[in-house]
Amino acid sequence: MSKNTIENLEALRAEMRRAHVDAVIVPGTDAHQSEYLCDHWKIRDWLTGFTGSNGTAVVTLDDARLWTDSRYFLQAEQELEGSGFTMMKEDIPGEPTMYQWLAANLEEGIIGLDGTLFSVNQVARLENFCGENGLQLAPDFAPFDRIWHDRPERPQGKLFVHDVKYAGESVASKLERTMEQVENAGAEAIFIAALDEIAWLFNLRCDDIKFTPEFISFAYVSSDERVLFVDDAKLTDDVRAALKADGITTRPYESARQYVHDIDLGTSVLVDPVTVSDTLAQAMMSVKIWGRSPIQALKAVKNATQQAGIREAMKRDGVALVRTFKWVEENADKGITEDDVWTRAKAERAKAGDIYRGDSFDMIAGYRDHGAIVHYSATPESNATLKPEGLLLVDTGAQYLDGTTDITRTMTLGNPTDEERHDYTLVLRGHLCLAMQPFPIGTRGAQLDALARQYMWREGITYYHGTGHGVGHFLAVHEGPQNIRLNENPTPLVPGMVQSDEPGIYKAGRHGIRIENLTLVVEDKELSSDEFGTFYRFETLTLCPYDARLIDTAMLTDAEIEWINAYHRRVYDTLAPELDPDTAAWLAEKTRPLTR
Repeated sequence: MSKNTIENLEALRAEMRRAHVDAVIVPGTDAHQSEYLCDHWKIRDWLTGFTGSNGTAVVTLDDARLWTDSRYFLQAEQELEGSGFTMMKEDIPGEPTMYQWLAANLEEGIIGLDGTLFSVNQVARLENFCGENGLQLAPDFAPFDRIWHDRPERPQGKLFVHDVKYAGESVASKLERTMEQVENAGAEAIFIAALDEIAWLFNLRCDDIKFTPEFISFAYVSSDERVLFVDDAKLTDDVRAALKADGITTRPYESARQYVHDIDLGTSVLVDPVTVSDTLAQAMMSVKIWGRSPIQALKAVKNATQQAGIREAMKRDGVALVRTFKWVEENADKGITEDDVWTRAKAERAKAGDIYRGDSFDMIAGYRDHGAIVHYSATPESNATLKPEGLLLVDTGAQYLDGTTDITRTMTLGNPTDEERHDYTLVLRGHLCLAMQPFPIGTRGAQLDALARQYMWREGITYYHGTGHGVGHFLAVHEGPQNIRLNENPTPLVPGMVQSDEPGIYKAGRHGIRIENLTLVVEDKELSSDEFGTFYRFETLTLCPYDARLIDTAMLTDAEIEWINAYHRRVYDTLAPELDPDTAAWLAEKTRPLTR
């Protein structure tokens, strides 16, 4: 990808002048509102040089800005240097939003955007904004094919069937359950744009997008039609046979727009305004029923087969990471680097064989001050050499056919300071408080989020990312509809949902600390009663020890120490039989019971 951002910016401005456009909004997403993208849709990256998963660029004829959240503040400052873009802080009190900035900098004129990259809701909001501020919106401004001369083509990876022995449910069953929900919403059909929903619904996977086994496609499903819009070159004989067996026909990816335009005018189609692009929705002449896709909620609740698979994936992943962390500890004084940690982890995971399908995201291996960069990724210029001192934050995950993992551990490489131990224990207490908390049916993530922050708040410390995100099953490492964060989300936590528990402390120039496990919502049968109703709790899925050298037990309650000791016993009992004697002995030391 080109790094000539100044030239790219000027090429865009030339197109703006030609089209009489005064400002352009460039999102960091694709035609499916995906978080992680194939290279074809990394337009914002090409334009700005910023590579984070969240960020929106705004270009006027004499200024250029990029909004991103706190996970990427330090990264954006570094990557935007010399690009012509200024970083703007998203969701920070007192900092102007994109809308406020546009209102202050455009007295009149036209805002251009590519409507295929914006959802229905996003364009509706922008139209309202323009109407309130005397501006016009041009949702058909898409010059990037002309100015991005070496733009990558859409990927042509081959699809493969995700066996029902891993998926736990047939395509026929998923189609039936989906259509029940569609009809309950008052519609006769559904148009699907979200890639993870399509992959889940049809039990198909691919490698079109790095780290996420999805494929570029759209889908349309009704009681008598099941259409998958996908490039023909991506279909193998096995996939064709599977699709035929389930009554699914295929059409070219590019034909989706014409297809939805030609749907019978009297047909009511459920359209998700959050994931379907404004361009496709505007092309649809049939009756549109606006509503969230039911597939999102269906997919979030993992069935018994998936839950069993995730536990096996966690066991496999725990073995690989114990081996990795032992190696890091033993070689911290031998010149290894942050990038070497990732290389080692991948090698250990690969020992699992074909069931391992790569990582679920770029590993974050941040040594010392790099750990304070929430989504740090080592580059040839930044790749730090480890030493037998200071903290190392490792956030990593893997894709297995039977589950997706995501874990963060922070470890000391030697001689931890009082501040490091204090901060680590603060994070650990918040992490444990959430993990240990039962809650009644109907509880939402926003009602639990403060549990993980309370001890930091008492000391005037906070973090700006969410505490927990949903996790897919051999799919996206970030998925909805549930989350655990301060922002209100109406989705209640229900049994079968998998999500993370990951508070953190980030001190620029010093260290970053984050501790993350994945958890499964299950019923708490001991607390549930006829009198007060059903209660749920979190079952911790991740299997990997905390760093006891960083734990100040004087800060912990007896209940917290008891929970850690029980967890460490389970980690050892589960993983030790899979380890060689030397590594098992290392793990035994790491999981020794805590005492005061």
